[in-house]
Amino acid sequence: MTLEADGQTITKARGARRIAIAGAGKVGRSIAAELLENGTEVLIIERDPVKIRRDALPAAQWLLADACELSSLDGAGLDDCAVMVAATGDDKVNLVVSLLAKTEFGVPRVVARVNHPKNEWLFTDSWGVDVAVSAPRMLTALVEEAVSVGDLVRLMKFRQGDASLVELTLTATAPVVGRRVGDVDLPPDSALVVILRDGHAIVPSADCALEPGDEVLAVATTSEAEESLAELLGAVPAGERTRDAAGLL
Repeated sequence: MTLEADGQTITKARGARRIAIAGAGKVGRSIAAELLENGTEVLIIERDPVKIRRDALPAAQWLLADACELSSLDGAGLDDCAVMVAATGDDKVNLVVSLLAKTEFGVPRVVARVNHPKNEWLFTDSWGVDVAVSAPRMLTALVEEAVSVGDLVRLMKFRQGDASLVELTLTATAPVVGRRVGDVDLPPDSALVVILRDGHAIVPSADCALEPGDEVLAVATTSEAEESLAELLGAVPAGERTRDAAGLL
């Protein structure tokens, strides 16, 4: 299938999952490369001719256009895309791209890059954003996770529904250690996602027993559920944090 946009012909493969990326900087190209390796059809939209590097990603579709201009996007086939990724280095552009993708083209899933933490509050469903990804926040979370055992760390916040992905590494004295997952009464509006143990990912079945050092990832959809999870999993108050030689409390 071929599409026309500002005089450019874009060929769309039938039946392929299609993802559009606004912004061909390092972030946009890196995302595109990963998706292409996974067999995804990728359309990259970039307004700066200098950043159009077809030789770097020959398998991608490239569109020289302003993703903030509706007229430039009309022929790009965004209504056939499963996901729009707003990955430019400008938060204003990412917000406009998200809004257009959601309201004008009905893209089911919109992921937006947040460049400046002070703007994070804007990246909500009001602007068409389903998932906001803040690099500074993620880096902070990773640093906290690296130095914290017994702390509940928020790794990512999903704007839609106000859900959060949280992580806690169980201490030897955590109340759930030694218990089966099926015997743990999880708070309402929460769910265990995966348990990381000795470099392996374990799906938390009812018979799975929790052990010291387990890295537990969970989803909480309310702040109350997040607080209850912290208490249930044995989050350690800040004033009581010490480490032994093994790195566990």
